[in-house]
Amino acid sequence: MRSQYTDTALSDTDLQTFVALRRQLHAAPELGAQTPHTAERVAAKLAQWGYQVHRGIGGHGLVGVLQKGQGSRRIGLRADMDALPMQEKNAFAHASQIPGRMHACGHDGHTAILLCAAYRLAKGADFNGTLNVIFQPDEEGLCGAKAMIDDGLFERFPCDAVFALHNMPGAPVGTAVVQAGPTMASSERVRLSITGKGGHGAIPELAIDPVPVVASLINAIQTIKSRNLGPEEYAVISIGMLQAGTVYNIIPDEASLLISVRTDTPQTQQKINQRLEQITRGHEQLFGVSIDVQITQLAPALINHAAETQWVRQSLSPLFAPGQLHSRGPKVMGTEDFAWMLNEVPGCYFMLGNGEGEFHGCSVHNPHYDFNDELIRLGADCWVKLVEDFLV
Repeated sequence: MRSQYTDTALSDTDLQTFVALRRQLHAAPELGAQTPHTAERVAAKLAQWGYQVHRGIGGHGLVGVLQKGQGSRRIGLRADMDALPMQEKNAFAHASQIPGRMHACGHDGHTAILLCAAYRLAKGADFNGTLNVIFQPDEEGLCGAKAMIDDGLFERFPCDAVFALHNMPGAPVGTAVVQAGPTMASSERVRLSITGKGGHGAIPELAIDPVPVVASLINAIQTIKSRNLGPEEYAVISIGMLQAGTVYNIIPDEASLLISVRTDTPQTQQKINQRLEQITRGHEQLFGVSIDVQITQLAPALINHAAETQWVRQSLSPLFAPGQLHSRGPKVMGTEDFAWMLNEVPGCYFMLGNGEGEFHGCSVHNPHYDFNDELIRLGADCWVKLVEDFLV
C-alpha cells in the first residue's frame, strides 16, 4: 500500500536507488559496535547531500546535521545499523555474503528509510530549524545508544525531541502503532554466584553443596511472576544459564545462575530486584552458603512521552487510511536501547507494518526474515512529514 502523502513525493527511480542500497547493506552485514563500512557508506551519502557529518560518536555512531531557515527548534531522527550473529537461510540474490552474520531485524531497512528521508529533506522539503539524523551501531547489544549519549550526543547535537521507528513483521504495510507510555521492556542481566564448600561425592555431610541451592533458587525465582506481581504488572524472568561442577563424583565449591529480567516499568523492575534479594538472603540462611548478586541493567524500559506520542499520531494521520494508525499494539517484551535516548530527550518510538508472508511476516531474529522494501517509501514519508510539521 503506497502512502497517501505526496507533498514531497519520491520518484520510482529514486525509490529503486534506496531499495538497491538497502539490499547492498543486507548483503554486507556488520555486527555490534563494529560497523565501520556501513557508517562510512551512510556518511558519504549525507555529505553528498549537504549535511554536516560528524563521525566517531560513541564508536562508529554518526550524526548528520542539516539546518534550514532561522528557526531555533531541533529534531532528532535515529536509525540503527547493526546486524545479528546468525546464519541466513534465504537464497535470494541479496542474502548475506558473510557467514554467520545476518540483517535479521531490519536495521538495513531502517538505515535505508532514514537515508531516503534525509535525501528528500535536503533536496526538496521545506522546514525551519535543525535536523539531526542519528545513525547508531550496536542496538542488538543494547550498548550503542548509551555509548553515543556518554560521548556527548545530546550536548553536541541538542534535540527538542527525538524519534525512532521499527518494522513490525506480520502487520500489513500501511499500518502503524504509535503507543504512549510503556512500549518496550527493560533488560537486566542478573548473576547469582553461590559459594559453598566442596568435597567428595561419597561424603556430602562434610561439604556444603551449592547444587541443591541452585535447584531451590530456580523454583523460588519462578514464583516471583506468579506470586509477587499483580496481573497488570508485566514481566518475563528467564533463567538462561547455570553452571556447577566438573565431574560426577566431586561436590563443587561454587555454582552460578544467569538470569534475564524484563519489565515494562521501573516500578515493576524495582519490585523484582527487591524480591530477588530477599530470596537469595533467605537461601543463604537456609543452606549455609554465601550468594553474590550482580544486577546489570542493559537498557531501561522504553516509555514513550505522552505529548510527543500524541503529536506523532496527529502528524502522521494523513499518511494512513482510516483505522490503520493504531494507538495500541500487542504487548512486546523485547528490549530497544532507544530507551536510553528517551530518558534524555522527550520523544516517541513507533512501529510500521512490515507485511505478511514467508519473509516479511516471520519474526525478526529468524534466519528466513527479510525487510520489506515496500516500507521504504512509507517510512521516509513518515520522517519527512514529522520534520516538516515539527520544524515550522
